Amino acid sequence: MRKLLLLVQIALVGTAVAADLPIREVILYKHGVGYFERAGELRSGETARLDFKASDMNDVLKSLTIVDRNGGVIRGVRYDAAEALDKRLQDFPFAIDRQASLAAFLDQMKGARLELLLGSDTVAGTIVSARTSKADEKFPERETVVLLTDSSEIRTFDLGAASFVKLSDPKLQGLLRDYLTVLSGARSKDRRSVYIDAPGTGTRQLAASYMTPSAVWKSSYRLIFGPQAEATLEGWAIIDNTSGEDWTNVKLSVVSGRPISFITQLYEPRYVTRPTAELAENQPVAPVVLQGAITAGKGGAANRAALAPPVPMPAREFLADTLLKTESGQASSIAPTTDTRDLGELFEYSFSSPVSVKQGESAMLPFLQQKIGARKLLIYMESFGLHPMNAAEIANSTGKTLDGGPITVYDANAYAGEALVETLKAGDKRLITYGIDLGTRVTTAFDSSRANVREIHFSRGILTTRNAVEETKTYTIKNADPKRKTVIIEHKQRPGYKLLDAKPSETTADAYRFEVNVGGNATEAFPVREERVYDQTMSVSSITPDLIATYLQNKALSDAGRRQLEQIAQKKREIAANDGQLRQAQADLNSLTQDEERQRRNIESLRNVAGQQSLVQQYAGQLAAAEVKLAGMRDQESALQRKKTTLDAELNGLIEKAEF
Repeated sequence: MRKLLLLVQIALVGTAVAADLPIREVILYKHGVGYFERAGELRSGETARLDFKASDMNDVLKSLTIVDRNGGVIRGVRYDAAEALDKRLQDFPFAIDRQASLAAFLDQMKGARLELLLGSDTVAGTIVSARTSKADEKFPERETVVLLTDSSEIRTFDLGAASFVKLSDPKLQGLLRDYLTVLSGARSKDRRSVYIDAPGTGTRQLAASYMTPSAVWKSSYRLIFGPQAEATLEGWAIIDNTSGEDWTNVKLSVVSGRPISFITQLYEPRYVTRPTAELAENQPVAPVVLQGAITAGKGGAANRAALAPPVPMPAREFLADTLLKTESGQASSIAPTTDTRDLGELFEYSFSSPVSVKQGESAMLPFLQQKIGARKLLIYMESFGLHPMNAAEIANSTGKTLDGGPITVYDANAYAGEALVETLKAGDKRLITYGIDLGTRVTTAFDSSRANVREIHFSRGILTTRNAVEETKTYTIKNADPKRKTVIIEHKQRPGYKLLDAKPSETTADAYRFEVNVGGNATEAFPVREERVYDQTMSVSSITPDLIATYLQNKALSDAGRRQLEQIAQKKREIAANDGQLRQAQADLNSLTQDEERQRRNIESLRNVAGQQSLVQQYAGQLAAAEVKLAGMRDQESALQRKKTTLDAELNGLIEKAEF
């Protein structure tokens, strides 16, 4: 133990005590970080030390701000590197093993000047060596040091008899202090220190602020309905102290909102692999073997040296030497417990009284207790099933932003249920549901009408009809209780549908809300009529005259449109009649051609049969008559084809000119 004390004495000689910067202010956010401000007095030559978790260093280096409130300038800060312990210790000129003795340490300091206090005498000299003698039966273990004294004597001194050991060289003292500081920091692998020095003279009032990962604060509410249905809203902030140290009389604020925050790797050393570049003139030249000439030429090619491309300069990194000097502003006090203010899209609750929370503990702090506009009602959605939900409509008349969280509802001094509410801005309102009303039942019935053509338009051969379908959903509300109730029916919006007569009390992003009053022991039917209007297009060339006739009977068709459609329909009927005649002519022509072919086969089979000449003559006469008839039929077919072409052209002309 005495050897250890002597070694510690060596380290502590000339060591300055670190200044204390306690936590003065804490601001907790909703996105996983907290703002901390430390403040205290830093005398000349002192160093302020701030300890952090290793995982927090990226956020600290990104957000640290240091202010000298006396108007001084902070030149910079130091902090523990992220290198491994062995790497950080390898540059020291000595090493201290776990079982190292004082003699073993001093033996590494050969040539250094040492001072010993032996009784009342002080001895000084240069270290020659130091050793530990082994214990035996006669002599115990001893640690000794050999010094070259100022009188040029080489003497051995018993370290066990010395009450004071001091390295005279201030540089060696500083190295030993730094070495032990590194070892001390390494005992807690999860802690890293940031050092703020105060060079010069005078006292500094130092404030250091930073952001580190923190547990998010939570909010919870109590909605209390009184005997006359008046409502009081209480708000509580739930905070957790996971910072690693106590919060004693700190100024605490909580902020509603979620600003963007991220992690950037600033703490771990970052190395860049630099390219290797050499000038061409520094490269060795290999010998060149030249071939002998075969024939002599009249000229030679001139040698041209290739220019080396420019070598890029390595990038340099510069460290900014100025720090921001901003501090959080002071807010006015508002009763009963918190000050509030808008911070752009955020909202801050600042507790008026100092707050103390020990490390590892949590606290509930009231930030709101205020009368609020609220009314009790029921809300029904078809997904609820048969019964609507007990609900309350909350109007935020507090003048403050209410952070989102759970709400416990009390009615008539009794627990009524629980709800969740999103963040509610001042002046906004929300519906919350906290129970099921078993005394009310809601059923639905659906009815739909056939499509009704409202408009008919024609352009470029395309007929467009605008159709409308009316659909009605009827909500039947049966109130089995004797008291009157207000029911909010939430009716889902459907793309393409619009309301016909009912006016919603409010509209959400995807639903209409209708307010219906139902008397005690009464039933109320509430129909919601909607209409879907859609367009249907078709090519006139592909529809039949009969279909066109149905559109001609529609009252939505204009007189000009009716005349044009009638002409098109008439032309289509003419084309249809001509097509019928053409098909019949083609069928007759095909039948007659088949008859002629059969007669030719008969004549061919009877031509070489004796006694059949008269029959052959008869068939030949019939064949000749058929040929005459066939020629006439082909002329008729050609005429019908020409008429078809004419009628098609006339129809196309009517279609191209028609527009209404």
